[in-house]
Amino acid sequence: MKIIAGLGNPTDQYKGTRHNVGFMVLDKLAEESRITVNQHKFKALTGAGFLGGQRVLLMKPLTYMNLSGESLRAAADFYKVEPEDILVIYDDISLEPGMLRIRKKGSAGGHNGMKSIIKHLGADTFPRIRVGIGGEKHPNQDLADYVLGHFSKEELAELEGAIEKAAKAAELIAMDEIDEAMNRYSVGKKKRATVKKEENETEMSKKEENKTE
Repeated sequence: MKIIAGLGNPTDQYKGTRHNVGFMVLDKLAEESRITVNQHKFKALTGAGFLGGQRVLLMKPLTYMNLSGESLRAAADFYKVEPEDILVIYDDISLEPGMLRIRKKGSAGGHNGMKSIIKHLGADTFPRIRVGIGGEKHPNQDLADYVLGHFSKEELAELEGAIEKAAKAAELIAMDEIDEAMNRYSVGKKKRATVKKEENETEMSKKEENKTE
């Protein structure tokens, strides 16, 4: 048994917000794997089934983001699952929309949901997929307001592909193919720099065009 959890906040108030991108990926994964996630267990919405031949439990914790660890610990204890067999999917403000970072372990990186999970599991040695929701600092906007806000139309277009890739990466990780998932879908610093350079050049070109009009 492996556990795959997408993080977010419950209730319609938070549906579709940046902080709920983990829920969005899990919904996509459930759809593609034909696993119905509608059972209330472990303070979460859950659904069990098979992914790439591996038995999995899909989870959407209903504890609110900052208490996500309570839900995952309850499920891990019940199924006797080690941290290494738990995959967590969540938002990352430091990554541009549409980008993914996949890691085998690591710190919370300031994410409160991950802080809770690491605290309750007593370990940070579990794989995770981080989905970009930011990439730029927003000096005139409170961080909480930003992550709890909704995606723009442009961001949604980029996010659609990222959600699909994250779901495919999750399937590979469930099959113990995390290295392959990282090679296919995870973006490194070099690629991020290249993408950022291209975005800046495009923006400069637009400004130059506007000057000549």
